[in-house]
Amino acid sequence: MDASLTPEQDEIRRALRELLRDRCGPHDLRAALDLPAGHDPALWRALAEQLGLPGLALPEAYGGVGCSATELALACEEVGRALAPSPLLATAALAAPLIDALGTQAQRAELLPRIASGALTAALAAPGTALAAALALTGDNGGDWAGGGRAGGVQARRTDSGWRLYGQVDQVLDGHSAGLLVVAAHAGGFARSRTLLFLVPGDAAGVVRVRQTALDATRPQGRVQLRDVEAELLGDEDGREVLTTLASVGDTAAAVLACEAVGAADRALERTVEYVGQREQFGRTIGSFQAVKHRLADVYVAIQAARSAAYYAAWATTPLRGTGSIDMRLRRAGATSPHEPAGKEQPGTTPPAARLALAQALEALHMASAEGIQLHGGIGFTWEHEAHLYFKRAAGDELLFGPAHRLRAHAADVARLFDTSDTKEVAV
Repeated sequence: MDASLTPEQDEIRRALRELLRDRCGPHDLRAALDLPAGHDPALWRALAEQLGLPGLALPEAYGGVGCSATELALACEEVGRALAPSPLLATAALAAPLIDALGTQAQRAELLPRIASGALTAALAAPGTALAAALALTGDNGGDWAGGGRAGGVQARRTDSGWRLYGQVDQVLDGHSAGLLVVAAHAGGFARSRTLLFLVPGDAAGVVRVRQTALDATRPQGRVQLRDVEAELLGDEDGREVLTTLASVGDTAAAVLACEAVGAADRALERTVEYVGQREQFGRTIGSFQAVKHRLADVYVAIQAARSAAYYAAWATTPLRGTGSIDMRLRRAGATSPHEPAGKEQPGTTPPAARLALAQALEALHMASAEGIQLHGGIGFTWEHEAHLYFKRAAGDELLFGPAHRLRAHAADVARLFDTSDTKEVAV
């Protein structure tokens, strides 16, 4: 059984790596961070027009490429290597899947082709610091994370002319520049409390957006204020599928984030290996010292383990689709996963896999970036060097989507690893 990447997937990675090497070098990256949007619009157009990244995992019927989450994750791995700031994660991994899953036919027909072409960027606005909670990464998303009453967040009220939103959302990925906001809001009051999703144009009347100073400048964030804003309901009013859909999107987003972190960790290790092979001390390169070799070997092992977990998570959250995907080749062979023999039942989505992969990838990135700073010596602590950008990506992602121990704890709860409800007490 062959579980290697297909030629099409390798071509996506190669083309994207070449484009980012030419268009997103260290100087280009720092220049993009100083722009109002926090990313280079010209680079985003190139990613959309030349490679079709925004529509990579969207159906062909809406102008997408029709690939799976595996291809999107592989693309984000290359984006993570370069730390390229772009609306790709917020648009393609968070907002677009929600519109595709919950939107009406008219909403999908209107929005998805524009998203696939790169003409429209989108962002998911979850109240407060509740993005990980909304996506069910670190706990059950059935709580009051969307606000309501005195809990703050965003309130939705029904009027004769439609829905109106009032509230504030902090730490929205690309929320200050996105053309469309997918806002999670609390509706129904106490008696019929529920969480609904709404579509709000970024330039709508009553929307006030400000870019925030973030720990990780390569992942821009914005504060969004909604002052009695007219909004369009996404999907049905009962909202019964909102939480489950958010959790499903969270699985895919976790796999994508894991691959992105692996790419960043791999590049941080490459830069460190290059440096220790050039820096001399006591008449020899420091890379020849056994202690340095051991430290870098540990980082390499951690990255390779995280890559395997991330690839499996991307596969586990991907439906059987497309003739070029790993999933279809496994199906033809009669197997259900890269590690299971043929003849077993297709498991479908494995919820704990993505959370565990993300936890492992975040730890690998933290380890690679920290060792990179240490082994670069004095230059590794300077603002001019890129080492601190990788360390901030590790710390920022853990704050936004983790921490790792909570990802693992919730994965254990989902898998009922420590559930003793079915056990019987034994009288002594």
